[in-house]
Amino acid sequence: MRQLLQDLSNGQITLQEVPCPLVTPGHVLVRTAVSLVSAGTERMLLEFGKASLLGKARQQPDRVREAWEKIRTDGLMPTLDAIRAKLDEPVALGYCNVGEVLEVGEGVPDLAPGDRVVSNGSHAEAVLVSANLCAKIPPAVSDHDAAFTVIGAIALEGLRLAAPTLGETFAVIGLGLVGQLACQLLRAHGCRVLGIDPIASRTELARKFGVETFALSAGADPVAAARAYSGGRGVDGVIIGASTASDEPIHQAAQMCRKRGRIVLVGVSGLRLSRADFYEKELSFQVSCSYGPGRYDPDYESGRHDYPLGFVRWTARRNFEAVLEMIAAGRLETAPLITHRFGFEQANLAYDALAGGSSLGIVIEYPRGAAAEEENLRRNTIAVAAPRLAPRPAQPAAAVIGAGHFAGRTLLPALRSAGVHLRTVVSMGGVSAARMAKKFGAEQSSTDPHAAIADPRVNTVVVATRHDTHAALCCEALEAGKHVSVEKPLALSEVELDQIEKAYAQAARQAGVRLMAGFNRRFSPLTQRMKSLLQGVAEPKCFIVTVNAGVVPPAHWTRDRRAGGGRIVGEACHFVDLARFLAGCRIAGFQAASVGAGGDAVSFTLRFEDGSLATVNYLDNGANSFPKERIEVFAARRTLVLDNFRRLTGYNWPGFKRMALWRQDKGHEAAVAAFAEAIRSGLPSPIAFEELAEVSRVTLRIARAATINNQSD
Repeated sequence: MRQLLQDLSNGQITLQEVPCPLVTPGHVLVRTAVSLVSAGTERMLLEFGKASLLGKARQQPDRVREAWEKIRTDGLMPTLDAIRAKLDEPVALGYCNVGEVLEVGEGVPDLAPGDRVVSNGSHAEAVLVSANLCAKIPPAVSDHDAAFTVIGAIALEGLRLAAPTLGETFAVIGLGLVGQLACQLLRAHGCRVLGIDPIASRTELARKFGVETFALSAGADPVAAARAYSGGRGVDGVIIGASTASDEPIHQAAQMCRKRGRIVLVGVSGLRLSRADFYEKELSFQVSCSYGPGRYDPDYESGRHDYPLGFVRWTARRNFEAVLEMIAAGRLETAPLITHRFGFEQANLAYDALAGGSSLGIVIEYPRGAAAEEENLRRNTIAVAAPRLAPRPAQPAAAVIGAGHFAGRTLLPALRSAGVHLRTVVSMGGVSAARMAKKFGAEQSSTDPHAAIADPRVNTVVVATRHDTHAALCCEALEAGKHVSVEKPLALSEVELDQIEKAYAQAARQAGVRLMAGFNRRFSPLTQRMKSLLQGVAEPKCFIVTVNAGVVPPAHWTRDRRAGGGRIVGEACHFVDLARFLAGCRIAGFQAASVGAGGDAVSFTLRFEDGSLATVNYLDNGANSFPKERIEVFAARRTLVLDNFRRLTGYNWPGFKRMALWRQDKGHEAAVAAFAEAIRSGLPSPIAFEELAEVSRVTLRIARAATINNQSD
């Protein structure tokens, strides 16, 4: 299938061939009939993409501050690499989609193939969307009218926050699509409405909907106009639908409001508020969040959890349905808002029209193909490069499952450097898989991990997906007789770990497979040097590992125990493995405790069979400017200090003072190379499976103990 994508580095917009998404529980696959360009959001993306690197930095000052902090801790080159990688990621455009349901995932009882639906899907021939962000279209509503549903829901959510009542007077600043629909919805609430915009054609259109308008021009005073329209009292509320970096809309809205008036920002505006504007009148101000409750909530958007109607009357989906009912009843007109129509093949022209500034509603129409084209549309795997000669049995031929940020920046470059033959790259949505496959020379891209694992041309499976999928994909690949490299963590529970141990024992016995986990830090050249220096120390050692992990938002998937396992299981496992590697003997026991209720600041001590101790302080409450990782070793009246995998220093260490690298090296490339070489040469896996299982099991128990100890306190 084809999808419309934007290159953030230069703003270029292209139609690209990507594999069709695989249907997942709580979601539906929709064949697109019509989509609507969101003039405000997509124009901003267009302008951002076309801006220079300096221009991009000026538009995102918060990101600039983050970049400076990363430079201080990780160095200049890694920071530049991270910025380039981020800009290299294509952006899927659009979120106003209308089409026909092709397939329904598990747990979606109220939708069926053939249903006409509206969703927040992108500009693509087929989209996979959450059932909770998808609504049936009434028979009386055309596809073109329904395309305005999501924009209408954005306007409607703004009104719900403003709570207009019959007879009140409202001003709407900005008469783009959101503003025009907000005006009509306010009129439907029985309000008097003043529409304000600098473009004459938009004020003329609003007048046709029964709105009093004021055209901004040089020297024009919208505040005076609003006061006159409200009989000198001031308007009861203001909806700001403008898209601008200026603070002026907020200032004007405050001045034109009556005492205790309400202001709701639905568009984009500068947010430097004047205390005097708001203090004297006791004004209320809110920023509206997209389509309504549920938006950006992972549980809601997964399609599995809805909010009870008795407690949350208007969710995102219910707002969609309310807008559709208004259109069906003829109380919301959308046809006059359409200024341009383009076929999907000419989608670039739509963005030329958008950049020209004279457009309002731009509709993209999708062709309905023959049966052969329908089959092509739904292909989950597509060819990217011509198939090569089948690799020798000992040559790694990999399916890489997961094409996220880490895979693109670190894993795939390392696989290519190690000479691994890339057969397939898999991602859930297909866009990143297609891009990564093309960039790194893979034969094909796919959205189907099961087909990739079953592919007879694949002998090695690399798993770089979300943590809750690691164990199942690992077991599936082992049962298929494939070598497996799994990013950490290996499993999220001891039950999953038991399943992996069982699958590995059988696969190793029958097929001689190798299993590797992503414990890369032991492969860093500085870690290897530290290990060699410790070989001559027979007495017990003391290790102190300090990890300044930084804050991760509470809603981030890595902190979700079900999806990511929590940060101890998902990230601190690295340092359990690192201490185990440096000690060179089994872990005999541990103690753990967390700081506070969040569980992301944890201190634990490992006891080793030779009497060595390792204290790991994994902390999220430190300064961002402080280095991320520091490892100290004390033994035989000597000390080694490893700083952020860039510098190793010896104190009173015979024959060694320091070793420094030009750039940080956490061992990713060396770990991949060692695994690939083990497959080629028939050597054992670089990390014995018993050690992988030991580290994984101890980490799981540390996470559980830290939580229990925190609760008991």
